[in-house]
Amino acid sequence: MHGDFGYFEEDRLGKPDNLKMIGKIYPFARPYRWGFVLTVALVFMLTLLDLSIPYVTKVAIDRYIVPPQKDTGTQSPASPGPASRLYVVDLSDPVNRRLVARYSAYFVVEADTATIPYDQLRNLHPEDLKALRRKDLSGVGIAAGILLGLVAASFAFNFFQVMVLEYTGQNIMHDLRMALFTHIQDQAMPFFTKNPVGRLTTRVTNDVQNMHELLTSVIVVVFKDLFLLFGIAGVLLVIDWELALISFVILPFVIFASFRFADLARDVFRTLRIKIAEMNTHIAETIAGIRVIQLFRHEAENFKRFQILNHENYLAGIRQIRIFALFMPVIELLGAVAIAVIIYYGGGAAVSGRISLGSLVAFLSYMRMFFNPIRDLAEKYNVMQNAMASAERIFMIMDTTASMEKSVVHPSPGVPPDDRIRTIVFKDVSFSYVKGEPVLDRVSFTVSPRETLAVVGPTGSGKTTLIHLIPRFYDPVSGKISINGIDSTRWDPYRLRKRMALVTQDPFLFSGTLEENIFQGKTGYNNEEKRRILEQSGCMPLIQRLPDGILTRVSEGGKSLSSGERQLVSIARALARDPDLILMDEATSYIDSQTESRIQQAMATLTAKKTCILIAHRLSTARQAHRILILHHGRVVETGPHGTLMEKRGFYYRLYRLQTDAPL
Repeated sequence: MHGDFGYFEEDRLGKPDNLKMIGKIYPFARPYRWGFVLTVALVFMLTLLDLSIPYVTKVAIDRYIVPPQKDTGTQSPASPGPASRLYVVDLSDPVNRRLVARYSAYFVVEADTATIPYDQLRNLHPEDLKALRRKDLSGVGIAAGILLGLVAASFAFNFFQVMVLEYTGQNIMHDLRMALFTHIQDQAMPFFTKNPVGRLTTRVTNDVQNMHELLTSVIVVVFKDLFLLFGIAGVLLVIDWELALISFVILPFVIFASFRFADLARDVFRTLRIKIAEMNTHIAETIAGIRVIQLFRHEAENFKRFQILNHENYLAGIRQIRIFALFMPVIELLGAVAIAVIIYYGGGAAVSGRISLGSLVAFLSYMRMFFNPIRDLAEKYNVMQNAMASAERIFMIMDTTASMEKSVVHPSPGVPPDDRIRTIVFKDVSFSYVKGEPVLDRVSFTVSPRETLAVVGPTGSGKTTLIHLIPRFYDPVSGKISINGIDSTRWDPYRLRKRMALVTQDPFLFSGTLEENIFQGKTGYNNEEKRRILEQSGCMPLIQRLPDGILTRVSEGGKSLSSGERQLVSIARALARDPDLILMDEATSYIDSQTESRIQQAMATLTAKKTCILIAHRLSTARQAHRILILHHGRVVETGPHGTLMEKRGFYYRLYRLQTDAPL
C-alpha cells in the first residue's frame, strides 16, 4: 500500500482554532440568526426569573416570617432581665387591640403601638397568635403565590426557548448535513480512494450531531450562565458587598480548575472522534467483505483488529471519565468551602444584627446558584471542544477540493447546451494514481460518432482507467482528451455524464424495486417502451420468473440477485438512459454463453445508432467492434479491425489464439 493513500484524518491536529471553526459554522447559522436572537432574549428573561426567586424568599423572611424587630433597653413586665428584641403590634387594628387587652401582661403599650418580646409570643394561644400575625401570614401567602407565578412563567419561557432553539438548531444541522452530503457526492474518485466509507458516514452522522449539541445546548447555557454569573454577583454586592468580596476569594481557584479541565477534555474528545471513525470504518469493511472473511477463516484476525480499536476507544473513554470524576468533586468542594465561609462570616453578621436573616438565607441561595453556572460553563466548554473536534473533521472534508471543475465552454458560438457527444479524441494522454507509477502512457486514439471501439489487453494494462477518464472520474496527468473538439477538463461533469452510460463488471444496485433501479424514476416511458428495453437487455426472462415482476424489491447492492442477473439489470439501466455514449467495462464477464449471445445481439442493435467503447476479456465480443484498441503496459500497441489485426499476426493475434486454444 502506498503511503500516499494513507488516511490523512488520523494525523494529529494542532491546537484547534475555535474562532476559525465558528467562522465556518456562521454561514450555516446566518439564515436563522433571528432564532438565536429570540432565544437569547428568552434566556435573559429566564435568568431574571431565576434571580428573582431567592430575592422573593429574602423579602418573605425579612418582611413577614421574621419582620422588622425593635430593640429596647427596658425590661418587659413579664420577663425582667436584659434587653429583648420586640415584636411590634399596630393598635389601630381593632383585632390587635382586643388581643393586646387579653394578654396585657405580655405587652407594653406605647401610644398607637404595643410591643412584646419574641420569646413571649409562644405564650399566646395558637389561634390568637395566628390572628395577631394574620398580615404576616397573608404576606407569606402572597410571596408563595409570587414564587409559583415565577415558576410558571419560567416554565413557559423555557418551553418557548427550547422550541425556538431546537427548531433553529435542527434547520442548521439539516443544511449542514445536506451541504456535507452534496460535497461528498460531488468529489472525484481519488477522494473516495483516500477516505473509507465508515469515516465519511461518521462525518455525516455522528459529527454533525455533535454540532447540534453545540448549537442547542452550549449557546443557551453559555448565555444563561454568563447572565446568571453577572446577575448573581451584582445581587450579592447589593445585599452585602463585604460578604460578597469575601466569598469571591474562592473564584480564582474555580477558574483555574475549570480551564485545566477544559484543556484535558479537548485532547481526549479529539482522540474519541478519531477512534469512533476508525471503528465505523472497520465495521463497514467487515460487513462489506464478510464473505471473504468467512471463506478464508479470517474471523479471529479480524476480531483482534477490532478488539484493538475498541480497546483504544475504551481507554479514551476511561480517560474522559477520569477527568470528569476529578473535576466535578473539585468544583463541589470549592463550592462547599464558599458556603462554609459565608456561614461563618454571614452568620456572625446576622447574630450581631448587621444583616437580616433573610439576607443571609438569600446570600446562601445565590452562592449555591453561583457555582452551578461555573460548573456548567466548564462542562459546556467540554461539549464545545467535542463539537469543535467534530467541526475540524467536518470542515476538513468540506475544504477538500477534489471535485471536478464545473465550467462549461461550448465548442463554438450557437451550439445548444444539450449538444450530444459526437467525437472523442485522446492525444498523448498519460495518467497515474501514484506519482512515478504510470498507468497510461501517451495514449492516442479517436472515436467517431456511432463507432464501436473495443479495448483489450492483459490485466493491469490500463483498460478500466482509460474509460474512467472519459466521464471525468479522473483527469489526465498530461495530454488531452477532447470531446466534440473541446478539452474534457472544460466540460461540466454533470452535463458530460448525463449523455453517457457506464456498465461495469461488478454493477451496483440500490435498495428498491427493479423498476426503480432500471428506470431511475424516469416517467417518460410507457409500458411498450419498458418492455422493449427489458427484452433488448435480456432481462425479460428474469422479470417473468420473479414473483412480483419488475416491482420485485432487491437488497442493497443487489445481493439477492446473481452476478449475471445484476449485469442484465445494469445493461437495462444503460439502455433506459438512452445515452449518446455507452461505456462497458467487461459487461459480459459474469454472463453465461447463452445469455451473452442474447446480449451481443441486443448490443448490436443498440450500437448501430450509438457510440460505444467496450472493454472485453472475451475477444469474441471484441471482434464485433468496428475497431479494436490493444493496450499493453499502459501503451497502445495495436489498433484496427479484427481481420486486419489477425493478418498482422502481432500482439492481438497471439491473445486471440491463446484464448481460443488454437496453436500459434
